[in-house]
Amino acid sequence: MLESRPLRMFHEVVRTGSYSAAAEALGYTQPAISQQMRTLERTVGTPLFTRSGRHMQLTEAGEVLARHVQSILSGLDAAEQQVAAIKNLATGRIRVCAFPSASATIVAAAVTHLKATRPGIRVQLLEAEPPESLQLLHDGKCDITLAFSYDGMSEMEESGLSQIPLMDDEMVAVLPIHHPMSRRRRIELRELADEAWIAGCPRCRTTFVQSCAAAGFEPEIAFSTDDNLAMQSLVVAGVGVAVMPSLVLAFLRHPKLVARPLRPVTHRSVSAYTLKDFTQIPATATTLEALQTAVGTLRPAETGTRAKTTPEIG
Repeated sequence: MLESRPLRMFHEVVRTGSYSAAAEALGYTQPAISQQMRTLERTVGTPLFTRSGRHMQLTEAGEVLARHVQSILSGLDAAEQQVAAIKNLATGRIRVCAFPSASATIVAAAVTHLKATRPGIRVQLLEAEPPESLQLLHDGKCDITLAFSYDGMSEMEESGLSQIPLMDDEMVAVLPIHHPMSRRRRIELRELADEAWIAGCPRCRTTFVQSCAAAGFEPEIAFSTDDNLAMQSLVVAGVGVAVMPSLVLAFLRHPKLVARPLRPVTHRSVSAYTLKDFTQIPATATTLEALQTAVGTLRPAETGTRAKTTPEIG
């Protein structure tokens, strides 16, 4: 394996034409240069120089190495500069995978924070729901995943991952603005037992059906859609009512619907996940901190969310 120090010495010998001139230029003794050149010749397995009196000439192998050494050293210099920049948080690429409502709120706010404080960090965004998003993290397709779990779910306990709790996101009833219960401050879930329902993603739907069963009824699901805008439009059209995370309403709210807190209260917990080793990478740790900061900027009175206080990532 070629090492950088003898290569730099070799390049200087070729440039200056002698061991002594190279030693003077680099601040070494001539014997030190000679020793390193012998080491380099042993490494490549063939002579690199021939002597004719006081003159040095490159062998054919030396000429080949001389043609490549400048690009090798330039590449090493560039690599050292880039690694140093990443270490010092001047630059870095972070791939974040998040579910849609987190992308539109938490991630967007975090990117704004990073742009102001660490402009060299570039965030690439992927969108996926759990558990697919967690699998992407395991597969090396992203560096940080934002995922949610509902009360009582245990499958989110992922071995080998660091979990950073971000917030509790309250589930609310979404009704047409002229619905008889639209003026209520809070609604009992069982009071909506006779309504037709619009259900969301499979993970959300499972929790919703379980909540209805606990309230003593089986919901009549008229439509199922993963599209939050479509769900709200169907509610406004009078097709049915729905249960929706408050985080969605922080960025998307149809003007002709209302959202009301439910009893019993149900939350989904939102966390950031990364591989345990990744928390030691400065850009990853900084992005995790930016996500925590972003959650603190959300307005709980409007969204029904509660940020979780967590220790600094380091």
